[in-house]
Amino acid sequence: MLVVAALGGNALLKRGEPLTAAVQRKNVQVAARSLAAIVRAGHDLVVTHGNGPQVGLLALQGASYKPDEAYPLDVLGAETEGMIGYMIEQELENALEHDRPVATLLTQVVVDPEDPAFGKPTKFVGPVYEREEAERKAEGAGWTIAQDGDKWRRVVPSPKPLEIPDLRVLQLLLAQGVVVVCTGGGGIPVLRREDGSMVGIEAVIDKDAASALLARQLGADALLLLTDVTAVYRDFGTDQAAPVPELTVSQAQALDMPAGSMGPKLQAACEFAGAGGLSGIGRLQDAVAILDGSAGTRVSAG
Repeated sequence: MLVVAALGGNALLKRGEPLTAAVQRKNVQVAARSLAAIVRAGHDLVVTHGNGPQVGLLALQGASYKPDEAYPLDVLGAETEGMIGYMIEQELENALEHDRPVATLLTQVVVDPEDPAFGKPTKFVGPVYEREEAERKAEGAGWTIAQDGDKWRRVVPSPKPLEIPDLRVLQLLLAQGVVVVCTGGGGIPVLRREDGSMVGIEAVIDKDAASALLARQLGADALLLLTDVTAVYRDFGTDQAAPVPELTVSQAQALDMPAGSMGPKLQAACEFAGAGGLSGIGRLQDAVAILDGSAGTRVSAG
């Protein structure tokens, strides 16, 4: 079975933790053990991951330069994809005791320049702030900000992913038994020009949406959206909250889920399951159990 496993932000950084290399590596070591279990269960594996805090931090560092010297978001996305991919690759190699080759691929993802997301930024990046501090930073840097829980953060455009032009390289690696880390942070957002050439654009693509597209285009059997929540819950946040082990696409689409947390995961799960695959949502440490139906929430076409 070919499994695409999308790591949630908690796999690298838990809320409130300092954004240091040591903290991220410690979290990646834990994640690598769960990912290795998928491979040891006999599955081929592709790993994707988020990059919101990391790309936001690089953007903050870039703000110390002159405006025309700061790197755009597509370049920052490539930098974070390399950095995070390196950590995952190395720790996964260690967890597998070097029995399987692991490789990281910087992955371009084509988006539409007319996507309405460019006029309505929604993707959280960077650290959290109290409202007053966020407003000061936004005024000085020209940011758009939005509330994230009880804090505030910068938001940037998050266009819909349309195509993964590096697909042939991914298929070559998988054919050779390589465990691939790719499409980090939703991939590097690019536009395809009329002459077929490509150029980067300022945006950050949603990791779950890009992972669903990747899984479909690779013909994967399963898409795992791994986070720190045990399952999808009906009536979440109330006394009547209850986990839902199995959902059809139509049942999942009928659930009212928060736009900034479970909503994108459920939408991505539906997109992949609707194309005939099996989607699973749950805890990182339950990855293998989600595949066999003993943990998390599984979404199927029905």
